[in-house]
Amino acid sequence: MGFIRHVVCAMSGGVDSSVAALLLKRRGYSVTGVFMKNWDSLDESGVCNTETDCEDAYRVCQSLDIPFHQVSYIKEYWHEVFSKLLKDYEKGRTPNPDILCNKHIKFNHFHKYAIDTLGADAMATGHYARTSQEDDEVFEQKTTAPQTTLFRDRFEIRNPVRMYQAADLFKDQTFFLSQISQDALRQTMFPLAGLTKDFVKKIAAEAGFHHVLKKKESMGICFIGERNFESFILEYLEPKPGNLVSLEDGAVMGTHKGWFTMTLGQRAKIGGQKDPFFVVDKDITTGDVFVAPTTNHPALFRDMMRTDRFHWVTVEPPAELVKTQMMECRFRFIHQMPLIPCTVTLNMNGSVWISLSRPVRALTPGQFAVLYKGDECLGSGKIMQLGPSEFTLQRGRERLLAAAQRQQEQQTPEPAS
Repeated sequence: MGFIRHVVCAMSGGVDSSVAALLLKRRGYSVTGVFMKNWDSLDESGVCNTETDCEDAYRVCQSLDIPFHQVSYIKEYWHEVFSKLLKDYEKGRTPNPDILCNKHIKFNHFHKYAIDTLGADAMATGHYARTSQEDDEVFEQKTTAPQTTLFRDRFEIRNPVRMYQAADLFKDQTFFLSQISQDALRQTMFPLAGLTKDFVKKIAAEAGFHHVLKKKESMGICFIGERNFESFILEYLEPKPGNLVSLEDGAVMGTHKGWFTMTLGQRAKIGGQKDPFFVVDKDITTGDVFVAPTTNHPALFRDMMRTDRFHWVTVEPPAELVKTQMMECRFRFIHQMPLIPCTVTLNMNGSVWISLSRPVRALTPGQFAVLYKGDECLGSGKIMQLGPSEFTLQRGRERLLAAAQRQQEQQTPEPAS
């Protein structure tokens, strides 16, 4: 290896990042562990695990005999992730904080801190993902000064680093990494790329990391944790009461505290109803939230959406998409949902239309449409607009049939008496 490379590993106090640091150390790198604090637990009454997580991360670093640092991105998280999240909720969308957090905090502020402040040659995380780079290639990356010109040189990134699904497809986290920058990806190592979660746990047990093995997988909003969503969001947004309206007959079924407390596809809390109703649409101008019976109501199924400007991991869109404006690949908008074949159309402004091979339940504006070609994660775009639902199309067809029938009746001459 010549001289020892310095890698900064993001430590969360969980089993994955602990094993990532251990593997890097075993491979002879000089490793520094850094714990990020991104949420101020003094803000509200929720239970916060930051202190325990930080303590756990510190204990792992002690047992590995590597330096430990703490860094706070509370302000950055608030401005670049959380306030954007609130704005999206107010617009009737359902955002994805985990994808935004990786984009703005981990693979931006933290990446810069690792390379520029701590002088590392690379950063590492415990994510389950792979890249097209070998580890030694990570260290050959020169940090280029940002372009001062308006347009980047088209040949600046000759061989972009690509991102692939991890060996453990169930744990694969490329979905959450689909918005990160090429610059950060070039200088990132994923030590767990080829391992299964079970094997990672086995390594942790053998290394004596029992305190992190006992912990539950982290769930809930990135860095904020699990809590009652409605009461949590109402601490930050003014209640905006409105009606729960039946999509089928327009009857008012009940009331809600704000359209932002609900997301498409979730069960609506309506008293006195024998059968459950589900949220199928929102109108933020009137404050009405539309509900329909049964979890698989046709109003919940759509097969078409438009994103905002799509973020391609390799910076440029795939060549075939540029050439023909169309491409076939696979889609998901929820982390572990099965990938669905789709056709993508590129728009002039960099946004894309995605047409699915079959309708999907509860496509949700604000969520990210993540695209895959083979096992490569191509990137993602925020869903901004949905195509018509199966229910709308059904009604349209019924109307057309009725109109055609009326026309036929008018044209049929009366039988002569």
